[in-house]
Amino acid sequence: MDIFERVAAYRAESGQLEWSGTFKQYIDLLRIDPTPAMTAHARVYEMIEAYGAEVVNGHKRYKFFEQEIFGLDRAVEKLVEEYFHSSARRLDVRKRILLLMGPVSGGKSTLVTLLKRGLERFSKTDKGAVYAIEGCPMHEEPLHLIPLDLRSEVEKELGVRIEGSLCPSCQMRLKTEYGGDIEQVRVNRVIISEEGRIGIGTFSPSDPKSQDIADLTGSIDFSTITEFGSESDPRAYRFDGELNKANRGLMEFQEMLKCDEKFLWNLLSLTQEGNFKAGRFALISADEMIIAHTNESEYKSFISNKKNEALQSRMIVMAIPYNLKVSEEEKIYTKLIEQSDMLHIHIAPHALRSAAIFSILTRLKETKKQGMDLVKKMRMYDGEEVEGYKEADLKEMQNEYLEEGMSGVDPRYVINRISSALIKQDTQCINALDVLRAIKDGLDQHASITKEERDRYLNFIAVARKEYDELAKKEIQRAFVYSYEESAKTLFENYLDNIEAFCNWSKIRDPLTDEEMDPDERLMRSIEEQIGVSENAKKAFREEILIRISAYSRKGKKFEYNNHDRLREAIEKKLFVDLKDIVKITTSTTTPDGNQLKRINEVSKRLIDDHGYCPICANELLRYVGSLLNR
Repeated sequence: MDIFERVAAYRAESGQLEWSGTFKQYIDLLRIDPTPAMTAHARVYEMIEAYGAEVVNGHKRYKFFEQEIFGLDRAVEKLVEEYFHSSARRLDVRKRILLLMGPVSGGKSTLVTLLKRGLERFSKTDKGAVYAIEGCPMHEEPLHLIPLDLRSEVEKELGVRIEGSLCPSCQMRLKTEYGGDIEQVRVNRVIISEEGRIGIGTFSPSDPKSQDIADLTGSIDFSTITEFGSESDPRAYRFDGELNKANRGLMEFQEMLKCDEKFLWNLLSLTQEGNFKAGRFALISADEMIIAHTNESEYKSFISNKKNEALQSRMIVMAIPYNLKVSEEEKIYTKLIEQSDMLHIHIAPHALRSAAIFSILTRLKETKKQGMDLVKKMRMYDGEEVEGYKEADLKEMQNEYLEEGMSGVDPRYVINRISSALIKQDTQCINALDVLRAIKDGLDQHASITKEERDRYLNFIAVARKEYDELAKKEIQRAFVYSYEESAKTLFENYLDNIEAFCNWSKIRDPLTDEEMDPDERLMRSIEEQIGVSENAKKAFREEILIRISAYSRKGKKFEYNNHDRLREAIEKKLFVDLKDIVKITTSTTTPDGNQLKRINEVSKRLIDDHGYCPICANELLRYVGSLLNR
C-alpha cells in the first residue's frame, strides 16, 4: 500500500462530504429528505439501526455493539428499546439523563465510546448528515432561524418538527451580518468529531476547588470586554463549554455522581426543557443526548440523599451488569490481548476459556431450582443443553435475581493475571494451568476481597480446573479417535442397524454366520450411556435417530457420522473408553516403542493442524492427560 496515496484518497473522500449554501438551499434539501433535521436522540437510534439487528432466542441482537460489547445482549436490547428508541420517537424519556450503572470494568465506558465513535462515522453518511449555521459556536440547527409564529406552517410544509431557539451569537449575527434576512444565512455540513469538539462533549470530575462551571457552559472572554463594553454581548463570551459543544450530538458525564452538585444543577433545565443558563444570557437551547455512568455504590449513596430527588426524577437508570456467558467472556480476553504486543506468545486452546469459567462462576448466584448447581447454570447461560431442564427453566433463572452479574471478579483483574503469565521470561506458550495458577497467585494481592470471598474463589478455581480436565481429555479423545475413524464409522453403522431392528421389532442378520439375532441391547446401551441417555429415555432417543435418518433419506441424502452431534459424541466416548488403555500407555510412557511413537506423532499433528495447538502445548497436553488417566 502506498501510504501517501491512501492519505490523499482519504482527503479527497472527506472533501466530497463538504457542503455549503444558503438557508434557502438548506430548506430545498429538506423538501427532498427531512432526515437531517432529526433530533440528537433520533440520530443515535438511527445510527444503531443502520447496522441492522437479528433475533436470537427471542431477543434482539444489535450488530452495532457486537464487535466491542460481549454477553450483554439483554441489557443492550433493553437500553435500545426502552431509551434510544423511545427518545428517538420524542417520547418523554428523551427529557431524561441516561445513567448507566454497574460494576467496575463492566463495559459502561466502552459502550459510550462506541456511541461516540459511531456518531462520528454516521455523520459522514447521507442518512446521518448534520447541517449547521456557519460560524455558530454550537453548530446549531438552521431551522432555528424560522420565527416562532411561522413554525407550525413550516413544519407542515417540510414534515419536520422545530424545537429550540437561536443561540445568543447567532441572534446577533443575524442582525449585524445578515440584516435579519434569514434566507441568506450561510449553512454548511459539519462532521461530528470529539477531537474537533463538534457534537460530542465529555465532562470528567476533578478537584471541586479547581473545577469551574465554565467547563460546562462556557465563560466570559475578559480580553474583549473593553472592546464590546458588556458581559452580555455574545462577542465577549466563549461558547466553548462541554454542553455548548455537545449540541446536536452526545454529552458524556464520566463518573457523574462524583461531580460537585453545582455542576449537576445545570442538567435540571437541560433535560426537561432542552436549555441551560450561561453567563448573562437568556436560556440557551441545546439538543443533546446526555449519557452518564457510575458504579453501584456511588448510585446508592446518591439516591439516599434527599437533596438529589429533583435530579433523580430526571434520570433513566439502566443496569449494565457483568457478562454471564463463558464464550462471550473469552471474547473479551481475546480482544484485550489482541490490543497488546504479546501476540508472539501462543495461548493454548481452552486457556482463556478456563479463566472465563472462573470469572462467570464468581458472578452467578445459587438458584433455588432443584438439582441445578452453578456449573449447570453456567452451561445453560452459555447456550448449552442440560438434560432435565428446558428454555423455561433458563428464563426463570435469569429473572430470579435482578442483581445477578452486579458483583464478582471483573475482567480487568483476570486480564491482569493473564498478562502476568504472558510476560514471564522465556515463555513461548501458556496453557490453562498457567492461567489458573496466575489467577490463584493474584488472589493474595487482591485488596478488595474478604477471606470468605477468597476461599470461595479458590473453590471456583478448582472447579475451573476440573472443567479443563474434562476438556483436555475430550481433546485427546477426539485426536485419538481420528486415528481410528474407520472404527468409529463401523461402530456408528452397527448402532444404526441395531436401533432400526429394535424400533421395527425385527431381527438383524449376523454378517459372518448369516443367522438372525435379536438387537444387541448391551451394545446400544453402552453407547447411549456415554451421553447420559437413561433407560427410560432410550426408546425416544432411538426413535429420534430414525426420524432424522428418514428426513435425510427424503432429501436424497445419507445420514452420516457427523450429522447428529450427541450421537457422534456418544460414539467417540465409547470408542475412547475401549481405547483408554492404549491412550493411557501411549501418553504416559517415557520410552515409547515405534508404534506408540507413531501414534503420539499422529495425535500431536492432529492437535496442531486442526485444534489450534503448537508443538509445545500439544506435548504438554499429551503428558497432562496421561497423568490424569493414570490417577
